[in-house]
Amino acid sequence: MEYRTLGQSGLAVSKLALGTMYFGNETPEAEAFDIMDTFVEAGGTLIDTADVYVGGMAEQVIGRWFADRPREITDHVVLATKARYPMGDDVNAQGLSRRHLQRALDASLERLGVETIDLYQLHGTDPLTPMEETLAFLDDAVRAGKIHHIGLSNFNGWEIQRMASTAQAMNLTVPSALQPQYNLLSREIEWEIVPAARHNGMGLLPWSPLAGGLLTGKYERNSQPAADTRAGSDNPMWQWTIAEFAKDDRDWAVIDAVREIADQTGATASQVALAWLMARPGVTAPICGARTPAHIQDNLGAAELTLDAEPMARLNDLSAPVAVNSYPYGNFGEAMRTRYVDRAEHAVGRVVADGADAPLGTRDD
Repeated sequence: MEYRTLGQSGLAVSKLALGTMYFGNETPEAEAFDIMDTFVEAGGTLIDTADVYVGGMAEQVIGRWFADRPREITDHVVLATKARYPMGDDVNAQGLSRRHLQRALDASLERLGVETIDLYQLHGTDPLTPMEETLAFLDDAVRAGKIHHIGLSNFNGWEIQRMASTAQAMNLTVPSALQPQYNLLSREIEWEIVPAARHNGMGLLPWSPLAGGLLTGKYERNSQPAADTRAGSDNPMWQWTIAEFAKDDRDWAVIDAVREIADQTGATASQVALAWLMARPGVTAPICGARTPAHIQDNLGAAELTLDAEPMARLNDLSAPVAVNSYPYGNFGEAMRTRYVDRAEHAVGRVVADGADAPLGTRDD
């Protein structure tokens, strides 16, 4: 297992993270213990959870695992959790206010059975709470020894920049991680969210790296999902996931390519998709939400897989995000941000002259 520092912090974590959203529900406690044992034995360190996962049960399962394992094992774990979403019926039992975050943090510490959380993440934005209030609370928690590092999740590019700039201006703790959805079928964050995170020294911890299972190779185009898969279940959440990701022929072309590259390399489709993501700029560690011990065993194989230039280029090309309307992200919008240093023509003029589909230059042309 290789390790990477989390953004610009000094915290080293494994290049693959373990997600625990199913612990205590789809994944029984005994299997969850096996998954964490397998992950740590393979050199994995970063375990990610959230207070809202199974209404707090996932954190409780992790807490019991910590209590049941010797210190020399649990000391290797970098523990991450999140807060923001409702944990009760009270009007203040949600959001990023000082009141809610203080109660949420104390409750997570109790469920996890630890004194300090290594990475405490804001699970989403809160338009009603001033960022200054949220950042001040997080900084207080760091100074009190309850948190080591802070992170963001599901923030837009401008929100990331504002959080970082506000923290710097107020001399408060700056977020060192961002947890966004990111995979071969969902790359639109590369337009603004990834640049904002990288500019501010935040390491990326992508969730849904396998696109809800679509990149595992178990689904076929124009066929009914098997009953033992998520999409084949009667759970509307997973049915929505398949409909959301596999929208068109382009998505299925990516899925087919992942399968073919897996066959050529002797890897599994999951390992190919994860290896591609681990090699993306700014990515610290994809978060793999393993439901069974077999899943984590398969995912761990990706940590040892490096794709050659040709399959990487093929996947990059097939999965490149596409702007349906060309402004501000398509060819015309891209022209507004392009400048040449080795020739006189201006990018916008080139687009107008050659057509909207003309290839555009960059500073590397």
